[in-house]
Amino acid sequence: MVELREVWAGYGAETVLKGISAALMPGRVTCIAGPNGCGKTTLLQAVTGLCRLQGGEVLVDGLPSSRLSTRQLAQRVAYLPQGRALPDLTVYRMVLHGRFAYLGYPRRYRPEDHAAARAALGWAGCAELADRPLAALSGGQRQQVYIAMALAQNAQTILMDEPTTYLDVRARFGVMELARRLAGQGRAVALVLHDLELALRYADWMLLLQNGALAAAGAPREICKSGRLGEVFGVAVHEAATPHGSQYYFTPPAQNGGRPL
Repeated sequence: MVELREVWAGYGAETVLKGISAALMPGRVTCIAGPNGCGKTTLLQAVTGLCRLQGGEVLVDGLPSSRLSTRQLAQRVAYLPQGRALPDLTVYRMVLHGRFAYLGYPRRYRPEDHAAARAALGWAGCAELADRPLAALSGGQRQQVYIAMALAQNAQTILMDEPTTYLDVRARFGVMELARRLAGQGRAVALVLHDLELALRYADWMLLLQNGALAAAGAPREICKSGRLGEVFGVAVHEAATPHGSQYYFTPPAQNGGRPL
């Protein structure tokens, strides 16, 4: 579990997050949403220590993150950033990188590290890609591999920054289904998402940010029905009954109609 208590954070003299209090709970998929520049990525980086805290504290499994070493924090929290380099590695070697937090010196992989990497590949549904170069994969396949690397890290909290960006519809659903399975294992899963339809479909909880502050927190559909989602994004929110249950779509605020997303 990760808890943010009145967290202020930013870069240099710039303050981005302004007094955020929230919890990333085990067994729950949390969506972090809000307009561009509102502090979503900064929130994840405040948890992982990549962004300096200017006030407040972050607790990881009940311990202040400031008291945890980089290695101890990596054993508890896995972070998949939005922009990643593309190393010249096979899929299997990339997934093994998730075990770095458990290696001593010199860094030599043990049988348990290889077992964890193989299990993670299977769980992420990409075991058949193990021997392929990472550069030869599609965007969706690479995302599976990065998630497998996080699973090999064996962290109970998994943070993903825009994991569905640039993926096709089927791949986006695949990532979100995997997030739900991870939460079903008892892990805390938090994702920055711009795709509000996916958030409303898959997330258990939403943190809605606006100008670095927490505008709302709760079940995504309740936030949607409250009007806060539309207010923060400056759009009109509509609910439509379908054979698959209620679905939401968004239109410009002055527009009465519109096609569902």
